[in-house]
Amino acid sequence: MPSIRSLALLGSFGLASAASVLSPRSVDLDACPGYNAKNVKENKNGFVADLTLAGKACDVYGKDLKDLKLEVTYDSNTRIHVKITDPEGKRYEVPESVVPRPTTKATGSAKKSDIVFEYKQSPFSFSVTRRSTGEKLFDTTGNALIFESQYLRLKTNLPENPNIYGLGEHTESLRLNPTNTTRTLWSRDSYGVPQDSNLYGNHPVYYEHRDSGTHAVLMLNSNGMDIKLRNSNTTGAYSLEYNIIGGILDLYFFAGPDPIEVAKQYSEVVGLPAMMPYWGFGFHQCRYGYRDWIDVAEVIANYSMAGIPLETMWTDIDYMYERWVFTLDPERFPVDKVREIVDYLHAHDQHYIVMVDPAIAYQDYPAFNRALESDTLLKEANGTVHKGVVWPGVTAYPDWFHPNIESYWNNEFAEFFNADTGVDIDGVWIDMNEPASFCSYPCSDPEGEAIAQQMPPKRLPVRDPPRSIPGFPSTYSAKKTRSIDVVSGAANKVRARRASVEVDLISPPYSIANDAPYGLSDRTVHTDIVHYGGYIEYDTHNLYGTMMSDATYSAMSARRPGLRPLIITRSTFAGAGKKVGKWLGDNLSTWEQYRWSIPGMLGFASFYQIPMVGSDVCGFGANTTETLCARWTTLGAFNPFFRNHNGDTSISQEFYRWPMVAKAAKNAIDIRYRLLDYIYTALYKQHKTGVPLINPLFFKYPKDKNVYDIEYQFIYGDSILVSPVTAENVTTVDIYLPQGQFYEFTTGKSVKGEGKFVTLTDVDYDTIPLHIIGGSILPLRSESAMTTTELRTKPFNLIIAPDSKGYAKGSLYVDDGESLEQEKTLSVEFVYKNKKLSVKCNGGFSGVKVEKVTLLGASKKRSRDVDENGVLVVEAEKELSGEWTLDF
Repeated sequence: MPSIRSLALLGSFGLASAASVLSPRSVDLDACPGYNAKNVKENKNGFVADLTLAGKACDVYGKDLKDLKLEVTYDSNTRIHVKITDPEGKRYEVPESVVPRPTTKATGSAKKSDIVFEYKQSPFSFSVTRRSTGEKLFDTTGNALIFESQYLRLKTNLPENPNIYGLGEHTESLRLNPTNTTRTLWSRDSYGVPQDSNLYGNHPVYYEHRDSGTHAVLMLNSNGMDIKLRNSNTTGAYSLEYNIIGGILDLYFFAGPDPIEVAKQYSEVVGLPAMMPYWGFGFHQCRYGYRDWIDVAEVIANYSMAGIPLETMWTDIDYMYERWVFTLDPERFPVDKVREIVDYLHAHDQHYIVMVDPAIAYQDYPAFNRALESDTLLKEANGTVHKGVVWPGVTAYPDWFHPNIESYWNNEFAEFFNADTGVDIDGVWIDMNEPASFCSYPCSDPEGEAIAQQMPPKRLPVRDPPRSIPGFPSTYSAKKTRSIDVVSGAANKVRARRASVEVDLISPPYSIANDAPYGLSDRTVHTDIVHYGGYIEYDTHNLYGTMMSDATYSAMSARRPGLRPLIITRSTFAGAGKKVGKWLGDNLSTWEQYRWSIPGMLGFASFYQIPMVGSDVCGFGANTTETLCARWTTLGAFNPFFRNHNGDTSISQEFYRWPMVAKAAKNAIDIRYRLLDYIYTALYKQHKTGVPLINPLFFKYPKDKNVYDIEYQFIYGDSILVSPVTAENVTTVDIYLPQGQFYEFTTGKSVKGEGKFVTLTDVDYDTIPLHIIGGSILPLRSESAMTTTELRTKPFNLIIAPDSKGYAKGSLYVDDGESLEQEKTLSVEFVYKNKKLSVKCNGGFSGVKVEKVTLLGASKKRSRDVDENGVLVVEAEKELSGEWTLDF
């Protein structure tokens, strides 16, 4: 077989590519021999067995491995772990350092488990069956297992017209089309988040929902893969097929049986999501293209004058000198002016966040020189630094596997984001961490330099003098400063650790449907680069973003000890939510992408355990319109992460620029802030248990077949149905109301759900339809505020929304809002039954009070104070401590 480098050169010089050299013969994959199981050895929690090739090898994309090892473990009575790998255990697996496996001892057994692993020895096939119903949830019968050096194939039969969700990141329907869908998992910079394309993140888990219950399957493999959902043209049978270009088959099966239980069980493997700071739920403003500190200051002032709450101001790469990470532009963003902005924000209980990219400018300056000295950059085989082209021009990339990377990254954050001498940020935004490059493969040095020269100007002229900015000092004016300081010194030569492998790391014989013209290495770090420890980019590419997230979490924790980091990232892998939140990438200002943002948000918050998620409100690319931005503003207020952000070539879209949008923002933020403790409580619950803070309708109504396809309505927390208008330039919307009791959020009017669609009319552009689900008690702040700090001083108004039997319950969690370890907390349980509200408090914060209690669905016979909508408001000056009751 040709060497790695010779195969790469074949493609580079336009000769026969490696893929064509090793192209598969035309063969029916299900006719391949598969494997036989033998030497089965049972143990208390499962068994192990040998798998041996059952006949003449197909060698469809290389050489079939003759011998494999099977391990089946009943981790618990709701989870089965199945591994198929080589007998010596030498094949690549997702490192424990990136995705730690559960540490609890296996406790399940085949006799007691809710799901059962069954197999046929010759040829080997297996199924996972739900014990209570006998249904096969995963069944490989009739589908040959193929296991080659660079191609793994595993196929399961599915029921008719299955309800499959997950397998992100993608711009697609919440429920995947089961007849002809391919989900490709390979991180890439995907501007415009196109449909039917691989995007930034990779979450190889799917949820399948049936009338009898829900289960999920995680394929813990970080290699590139195509997952194909098909409906056979000949038999009509449905199937799901994994096609993976490396690693092992490492499967976790989750029994459920309901969607929320599945989400909880998934969190037990990938980890529970991080608890975010309270202020992180405030409204955030950003733009790529703020030309200088004057722009930033004006935006802050304009929000204040418009009376629209602004919690956090963000700055994109504009603040950097020549877009070099860990620098400030000395003329457009001089350190004294940036510090004045940060001081102003902090004095007004507001916050500041900037972007940090992984790619480091290949220039003689401190951050790059220290990276060379610490030996933490990715290297070529000859020991030179691997180069790409990103915003600064020619760049180098950190090696997140290197043992020195934590000290290097921590030091850069400590040096540049120093509270006394640098930029005192409150959170961090990491981007381009797929990792992205603008250079097409193979990206030679001359080509890279040429691309860098053709890039748009990195620095716009300084405006002098600035306009007057209300609220900022009169001395806040532009001035010329010297050029950026750089540190001279030659780069240290380093040797890369490389693995000797007889495979094609550039053009593997099976070509996944990566949406890039020149293969896996196109516009990213090349897949034959070897990280410290022998990890190959080919295997670990999909982990790069999550590893940067972990390193950044460590760096922020080191510079702000004891405080929860707020980190928002673009590229994610399974388990990323343990440290960071996620925004849905560089979308476009279109009605279609406004709609797609809803299933995108639901996927991360509900399926993947990354609850701090949201889209760029009003869109990033292209130009928004007043009506689109108004609708998106009201929708964005019900994303856990709520940020307005757009691109440098688009028109400005801050909320105050249009009367309709400004009114929409005020209305939506007013509701969001009054509900902030409600959703913060939901986040705490997900942080502790995995129960999602945002839910698709089928999570709440798993027996209602009408909701399986619904993707534009969702449940905020567990008690508020959100039904945005999703069509352009209309004021009506058809919404589905499941059977049960509902109440209009704004009026409190009782609405009976009959399991049907109803049409809402006169939905103004500055409003969004909201319904409280009967059986709920919501703790709302009595009024909104301009900042979350001020909001926390407001008393509560408890909204009681009884179900048809007159029962309701709810909860509230309060802490200091920012500490990793809490000295004291307050947990409250509310129950309403028999016309009595019971309140039980554990822990306590002095001064947390209830000002009034509002009962919905009240009868006029009860009190003359009940209004025409059945709303009764009772004044109740009560502190949330101990236990107390209130009769109605």
